[in-house]
Amino acid sequence: MKIEPFVIHADLRDESGKGASRRLRHEGKVPAILYGDSKKSQSLTLNHDEVIQHLEQEAFYSQVLTLVANGKKQRAILRDIQRHPWKPKVMHMDFQRINSRKKLNVSIPLHFINEETSVGFKAGGIVSHQINELEVSCLPGDLPEYIEVDVEALDLGDNIFISDLKLPEGVESVILSHGDDYDQPVVSIVHRAAPQTVEDDEADEVAADEVPTASDDSAEETTED
Repeated sequence: MKIEPFVIHADLRDESGKGASRRLRHEGKVPAILYGDSKKSQSLTLNHDEVIQHLEQEAFYSQVLTLVANGKKQRAILRDIQRHPWKPKVMHMDFQRINSRKKLNVSIPLHFINEETSVGFKAGGIVSHQINELEVSCLPGDLPEYIEVDVEALDLGDNIFISDLKLPEGVESVILSHGDDYDQPVVSIVHRAAPQTVEDDEADEVAADEVPTASDDSAEETTED
């Protein structure tokens, strides 16, 4: 499933440094930088409200974006975002230019489907996600919005590994490019922990009563003296 590209409006800026960035934030702007593709880096200013709207979309973090700065369009991808520690505020953003003829590495979200209808879940198991995104390598035009993981056939104790995922044509896993030894579980269905019974609770209490405490030891020493 392909989506319409995101468009971000920006202004080029000459000022840099902490002081300039602080002033921009007070004005409701987001300082940003655009780099890559063997071109000079550009300092940008973005509208904070527009950025916040885009950040609500999952695909914004992994899809090709269109930056419009002073009327010029440039294709890029979000590489880093700095947020305020406790306020809903974006402090800085990094964008990388992309070349349609060059592959790039991007982390793509995983979408898990049919969890509650899976064999293992119906048998009383719990679906456990080991990873929620996968770094892939592909041309910009082949970037998937997400990777679907169907767990319907998964039984208790079973796993789906990275090598089991059905990646779109032209898309490959970065970690598996290092060899099969780097394969790892994506999702599994595990047994639920058995609930503790009344007998177990009573046994724990008895065991706790039998463990000597520091006060008991002191009392014994006093008696011996």
